Amino acid sequence: MATAASIQPDALPVTLADIQAAATRIAGSIIRTPTLHSQTLSQMTGARVWLKFENHQFTAAYKERGALNTLLQMSPEARAKGVIAASAGNHAQGLAYHGHRLGIPVTIVMPKPTPTVKVTQTESHQATVILEGETFDAAYAHARQLEVERGLTFVHPFDHPHIIAGQGTVALEMLADAPNIDTVVIPIGGGGLFSGMGTAARALKPGIDLVGVQAELYPSMYAALKQVDMACEGDTLAEGIAVKRPGALTSRFVEALADEILLVSERDLEGAVSLLLQIEKTVVEGAGAAGLAALLANPERFRGREVGIVLCGGNIDTRLLANVLLRDLARSGRLARLRVRLQDRPGALFNVARIFDEQQVNIIEVYHQRVFTSLPAKGLITDIECETRDRAHLDRLIAALHAADYKVSMVELA
Repeated sequence: MATAASIQPDALPVTLADIQAAATRIAGSIIRTPTLHSQTLSQMTGARVWLKFENHQFTAAYKERGALNTLLQMSPEARAKGVIAASAGNHAQGLAYHGHRLGIPVTIVMPKPTPTVKVTQTESHQATVILEGETFDAAYAHARQLEVERGLTFVHPFDHPHIIAGQGTVALEMLADAPNIDTVVIPIGGGGLFSGMGTAARALKPGIDLVGVQAELYPSMYAALKQVDMACEGDTLAEGIAVKRPGALTSRFVEALADEILLVSERDLEGAVSLLLQIEKTVVEGAGAAGLAALLANPERFRGREVGIVLCGGNIDTRLLANVLLRDLARSGRLARLRVRLQDRPGALFNVARIFDEQQVNIIEVYHQRVFTSLPAKGLITDIECETRDRAHLDRLIAALHAADYKVSMVELA
């Protein structure tokens, strides 16, 4: 990856002037989201942390910026015919919302397995949704075919100068609100957000540190720039940046601008989503939490710095969010499942429950297992799901059970 000094002013097709023009173009139709200092996260990480709340956009994601900037630069003839895109997420909703506002027909091609909630949200903005293929690649190929057949304008989710310029307006606002920021941490999927924000930030502050973040399961840009072969697959919480092939155009920007790309684990992403809800009282999707996840996983990298983090989206399934929060409770020791070996006789469960009562631990669920166990016929296993104040409280409970001669173990999370 290149350093700031090696960047040639005319080497990239989007400039600060393009991004400033985009900001003027979309002003009034995009929410100017706040950039706020987080005192608690700053204390936790040793950095001075600034959060850019792009999850406050109407469609809960920054994607509206690039989509609107693109739509506003189309000719009247192209607007009348309409636009088409392949997307199963935030790009679809941003394009559909602003297309409907402007009276531009919007067609979105989504893979057949796309969750119903994403289909209905996109259709709620009067877009025509076509379900095609089992993968994004199949949906993308079909969208490009319809582009030609119907004379529509294809709006790429990231690999186009107008999209990049629109996304760059995030950095203009962030640095205007927090001019002391010296490090910006930006999620990378296809690379459009990093390309735009990186261009604006580096032009405004040449010495600024630009750090990209990808999920460990989808290190496509990281692998491409380092010229290594790395698998991109699996169920990641950060599906918004789960891109198998980065853009040809955006790869040029990232190579020229990024000082480093960090990879974050699923556990780090889950922890960041949970922390943002608990501390900042804000809901983010996995991709939106990637910047904070990188900061939490690499505290020495950012200690003492003024760090800007963009919460790029907040569209997360409520059931998935509930699972993330419960798993975080379990990892912190506030929620646990203990496996206790008992004798199958009257009073056995009562005696165990009495210890829970003595330790002031709340029992949530009890699961008895007499048949599917390797214990003798007169033995049984009981799983007790319980709620404690913290890890130390849980440790005291386990110690009390051991002191009463019970064989006990924790059922651990992955």
